[in-house]
Amino acid sequence: MSLPPLYALRAFEAAARLGSFSRAAASLHVTPGAVSRHIRTLEAWFGCELFVRKGPRVDITAAGKVLAGQLGEGFQLLEKACHGFRRQQQELRLKAPSTLTMRWLLQVLSEFQQRHKTPLVQISSVWMDVDEVDFSREAFDCAILLGKGQFGPGTQSLPLFEEWLIPVCAPALLPRARQNLAECELIHPSPDRRDWQRWLAATGRSEQVELFTGKVFDTLEQGSLAAISGHGVSVGDLFLSREAINSGLLALPFNTAVATGDGYYLVWPVNTRCRQQIDQFYEFIVSRRPEKLPGNIAQVRLN
Repeated sequence: MSLPPLYALRAFEAAARLGSFSRAAASLHVTPGAVSRHIRTLEAWFGCELFVRKGPRVDITAAGKVLAGQLGEGFQLLEKACHGFRRQQQELRLKAPSTLTMRWLLQVLSEFQQRHKTPLVQISSVWMDVDEVDFSREAFDCAILLGKGQFGPGTQSLPLFEEWLIPVCAPALLPRARQNLAECELIHPSPDRRDWQRWLAATGRSEQVELFTGKVFDTLEQGSLAAISGHGVSVGDLFLSREAINSGLLALPFNTAVATGDGYYLVWPVNTRCRQQIDQFYEFIVSRRPEKLPGNIAQVRLN
């Protein structure tokens, strides 16, 4: 499509917005004569008068007002597009589950930013009953989600580490939990009680424990904090609970960890312009993923 010169359009838009050739010239760092010439170029191109000159004073015409309004919207869109493209080269907007963020990701992000000035990772840690992201509606460039690697059409993902569930409790409750789990208060980290259900089924204890009792929370983090405070036995992710276990805040009444088939993945939209930054970020965080299971932990996988 044939268009008039962009610099002429910019000069006209500035003059119309500021109501003066001289003020437009100052804002664009050119002379008033240059602004006047640019506007005459547009008037010749469109075949109509855009300003009425009355000595040093100029008044915009009706046709000029129409064009100025449309150009103003157009330049705002251009500026927004350019700003967004520039931002994409400098930062990543990341969505991540709250427990993963608190137990692992914050430290990894701190190490990443110490080594890399860009991209600056802007993290939003949110509660998600089911981990998901809608890149068409949510303002994120990538996400770390728990699932099986399929997060909807138009997305790609790479694995970070698997989810391994294991019961955890305060050290003071350890003898009681080992002797008879059924007598202990269960702490459920999710309203659907799925984590205890999966661990009990995989270890053959479903008939021994009443599943639909105990305290119910929204996240693994809340369940772990309740367990640390001695309010019962929770079930947590072995990797994400490791620091609390090593520090003595939590103990393991059983040495059987159950792989649920889910794992944590870095997810991004297929049509992203941030792929280089995402690849850089993934390469770093995957090198900081938790170590393999300790040798004394029995491993059971759900079918």
